[in-house]
Amino acid sequence: MFTFFYNIFIKLYPIGAAIISPFNEKAALWIKGRKNIFNKISAAIADDTSLKIWMHCSSLGEFEQGRPLLEKFRQLHPSYKLVLTFFSPSGYEVQKNNKVADYIFYLPVDSKPNAKKFVQLIRPSLVVFVKYEYWYYYLKEINKRNIPLILVSGIFFPGFSFFQWYGKLQRQMLTFFTHFFVQTEDSKNLLHSINVNNVTVSGDTRFDRVLEVASELKQFPVIENFISDKKVVVAGSTWTEDDEALDHFANTRPELRFIVAPHDISKERLEECCKLYKHAILFSEYEKAIAGSQPLPNNINTLIIDNIGTLKFLYRYATICYVGGGFGDDGIHNILEAAVYYKPVLFGPAFDKFYEALQLIDKGGAFDVEDAIELEAQLDDLLQDEYLYRQACRIAGDYVKDNAGATGIIMKYIQEKRLLTS
Repeated sequence: MFTFFYNIFIKLYPIGAAIISPFNEKAALWIKGRKNIFNKISAAIADDTSLKIWMHCSSLGEFEQGRPLLEKFRQLHPSYKLVLTFFSPSGYEVQKNNKVADYIFYLPVDSKPNAKKFVQLIRPSLVVFVKYEYWYYYLKEINKRNIPLILVSGIFFPGFSFFQWYGKLQRQMLTFFTHFFVQTEDSKNLLHSINVNNVTVSGDTRFDRVLEVASELKQFPVIENFISDKKVVVAGSTWTEDDEALDHFANTRPELRFIVAPHDISKERLEECCKLYKHAILFSEYEKAIAGSQPLPNNINTLIIDNIGTLKFLYRYATICYVGGGFGDDGIHNILEAAVYYKPVLFGPAFDKFYEALQLIDKGGAFDVEDAIELEAQLDDLLQDEYLYRQACRIAGDYVKDNAGATGIIMKYIQEKRLLTS
C-alpha cells in the first residue's frame, strides 16, 4: 500500500511541475533539465570504463556539505571518476560546470526502470547521499547490486516520517544504507529507536567546507572601496520578508554600510530590493562606475549583490551578519558561512530544524529575532555594546573551528572498510 502511494507521488510530481512551469522558472528548469536525460547521460559517460563514485545532493546547500568529500576523493582516489547529481535546479544550474566532479547531471525521476538504467550507466563503486532525500527505487537498486551506500551529514527529527505509523516505506529505505554519518547524538538515538544501528555521529561536513572557504581570503577591491572604514551589515541569502525587516534600519543609518545578497537575483527581485533600500545601488553598476571613475550619489549606503558565488566570501567584510530565510517556511540559510569569520549572526524565527543555529544561540554567538523591531534593537545592541559584540564574535568563530572534522571521520571509515579499492 505504501509503495502504491509513493508511485502515485512520483508520477504526479512531474505533471505538477509541467503545469506550473509556464509561470515558475524553477519548475521550467526542472522539466527542461530532465528532457532526454538518459541520452545526455549516455552520450557523456557510456564509453568511460573508469571506476566511479556517485554523490547525490538535493540542492546547492547539500552540495556545499558534500564538496569536502568530493575533494578528498579526488585527492586520495584519483583513479575514480566523480559523478554528481542534483534533484533541484538551484543546485544543478549553479554547479553544472564545476570541475570538482567529472560528470554532473540532473537525477532522473525515481522509478524502477529509471533507477535500473541509471545505475547500469554509472556503475558506481560507492554511492554517497548528502543529508537527506530518499528515493526508494534508486536506493533499492543500489542495495540490490551490493554497492556500498552511505548517508553523510544526516539529520533526523522526531516529526520525520521514518518515526511515524505511516512511515513503513521510509523505514525500509533506511535498510538499504550501508552506514549513516549523522550530525547529532539526537539523530543517532532516533535511528536506534527504530532499530537502525549502523550509525556514526560524525558532525556536519559544512564546518570543514566553510573553514576551507574562509582560508582562501579572497579580496574584493570594489567592496573595500564601498565600505571604506565604516561598520558593515552583510545580509546574505535574503528573501522579501528579510529585506522588509531590515530596510528601515538601512534607510535610517547613513553612517553604516549594508551589503545585501538576495537569494534570488532575478530582475524582478533586484528591482524590489532597490525599491526597499532607498540608498542602494547594484554591485554591477557600482563596479562599472568605479572602473570608469564615474561620479556616484554621495548618499549610497547599500550595495545589492547581483551575482552568484561571492556571498560566502563577503561575510568576512561584515561587522554583523544577517542570514536570510528565517521568515519563511523553509528556514534559514547557511549561518556557518558567516560565523566562520568570527562574526555574530542574526536571523528570523524559522530555525528550529537547524542544529547549529540552536547551539549558537545557546552559546551566545547568534541571535534570533521575531520582527523588524527586534532586529533593529539587536543590531543596535551589538553595535553599541563592545563587550557583547566581542564575546559574540569569539563564540561564533570558535564554535565553527571546534566542530570541524566530519570529513576525516567519514574518509577514515571508507578506508578502514575498504569501500574503495584504489
